[in-house]
Amino acid sequence: MATASVPLGPFTYTAPGDLGLQRDTMLINELLLRDKCGQPKTRGFYLPGKAFTYGRPNDKRDYTAADALRGWGGGSSSLPFDRPQKQPERDFMALNRSAVSAGLVTAKESFDYRATHDIRKKPPTTEQKTRTRRLPPSMVFGLPTRPCTPIYDLLEHKFQDKWISQRRNQELAKRREEKQKKNQLLLYDTRATLLRTFQNPVDNKPLWQLPRFTKSAKPHLQTFRTNQAKDDAFRNFDLDRIGRKGVLGQGVYEAAQN
Repeated sequence: MATASVPLGPFTYTAPGDLGLQRDTMLINELLLRDKCGQPKTRGFYLPGKAFTYGRPNDKRDYTAADALRGWGGGSSSLPFDRPQKQPERDFMALNRSAVSAGLVTAKESFDYRATHDIRKKPPTTEQKTRTRRLPPSMVFGLPTRPCTPIYDLLEHKFQDKWISQRRNQELAKRREEKQKKNQLLLYDTRATLLRTFQNPVDNKPLWQLPRFTKSAKPHLQTFRTNQAKDDAFRNFDLDRIGRKGVLGQGVYEAAQN
């Protein structure tokens, strides 16, 4: 007896299926999509509608070259370099003097007075703006002149001769120092000095273990093929853990330090 096939919907191969909650975003969510048997996995994104414009938006800029050619729009108020007049800063010294004159001496009273009163600094006058700092007549502006290259010293190899003489002096000084060390009185160690400095080696006691684990308990897993390979691995580990972080030297590599 033939059975009628169930029609497959768009949400059949999603995590909730045809019976669960269905949203259009489930059809493009890779975490909720399920693979179809014998078919490759589909990937992609839905494109925006027809009203979508691709590309970067063109920001509107005021006072372009076209505005300059047309005369900046006519009036002088539309010039790009016409900036509003900057408000002068508050004169806190004058505010404090006024608060003291009014009989306010505590910090809270001075704060409240500054919040309710406003005194601005006076703008500089034309004389103050044009006043310049007096400079000494011998002052020179600019960068210092670069000294010329000693071409004659280069041609005569004076720098090479200077380096050779410095190396010779260093060698002579080193030889004199070694000769002085040889001429010094040699002090030999006696038995008493050796006994004072010698320390008898002490073997570290092994950690305590239950007697039944010392002989009968053996490792169930041996990943090294031979004992020689095991010894080589631990020897290389001792050399490699010097540049690693951690107490046992099993962390990441540590950067070089000056």
